[in-house]
Amino acid sequence: METYTKQQLLDLYEKPLEELIELSHKVTEENFDNTVEACSIISAKTGACGENCKYCAQSSHNHAEIECHPLLSVETVKKAALSAKENGATRFCIVTSGRVPTDKDFDKILEMIKEVASIDGIHCCASLGLLSEEQIKQIKEAGVERYNHNINTSENYHKEICTTHNFQDRVDTVKTIQKYGMEACCGVIIGMGETREDRVDMALSLRELNPKTVPINFLNPIKGTPLEDYENKIDEEEILKTICIFRLALPKALLRYAGGRTTRLSQFNQKLGIIAGINSVLVGNYLTTAGSVASEDKKMLKELDLVMG
Repeated sequence: METYTKQQLLDLYEKPLEELIELSHKVTEENFDNTVEACSIISAKTGACGENCKYCAQSSHNHAEIECHPLLSVETVKKAALSAKENGATRFCIVTSGRVPTDKDFDKILEMIKEVASIDGIHCCASLGLLSEEQIKQIKEAGVERYNHNINTSENYHKEICTTHNFQDRVDTVKTIQKYGMEACCGVIIGMGETREDRVDMALSLRELNPKTVPINFLNPIKGTPLEDYENKIDEEEILKTICIFRLALPKALLRYAGGRTTRLSQFNQKLGIIAGINSVLVGNYLTTAGSVASEDKKMLKELDLVMG
């Protein structure tokens, strides 16, 4: 299997889209069957985050109008996980806003994890920020199988997006997750003004980290954030080419459609993205924005002779 260099990946961007999709589709077929993994998430705590990520509606540094709420009840989260299972999800991720949970919240989150992990047919995932080693050990013991912590952008561009933590903080968290035997779910957001070189650097950073799953988010510019006017920073063809580049750089990773795909890609181009290499989908709503309808995703996958699992 070919291991592409940075320059080769940059050069691939210049190929016609059809040719690039054909190339990446072949790599996908060589490494995966026709099952597309389905994951659902819940924003167990929303808003009032002290980090200053420019894309995020939940940052207290920004002025997006969202409905904030403290940590949900354990019962509410378990009910949502059962509903996600009914909609075809096999993974359910508990997500909280903020750099790290308070001690009181963390104890309650451990209860949530145990309840979700006890549901037959559901794998429990979590995204709880920059946890300590001790906290990572505790969530592993409670039942988290896969932990989401995105690099978001390239190391070079990170300072343009966030200054309250750095790129290495994110990398170190992912490595600690893996150290304690959890799978890493580590992805990116594209369309934040980064260059093609930044996108290739993201893919290469992920190749080095070797996560199980790579969520690919497409910036959904939210009013009240510094990136609210970034609607035209990337077009649909460039998004599709980037999916191809990520598949070629990461032949064995699950590439997941995540936030923004229903607003940034037409239904036809969503299908092309799956042909190119997407083989995991986030079903249902995202953290502060509406997402896909599970029945529509199932229909789309069926049309491509794929199954949700």
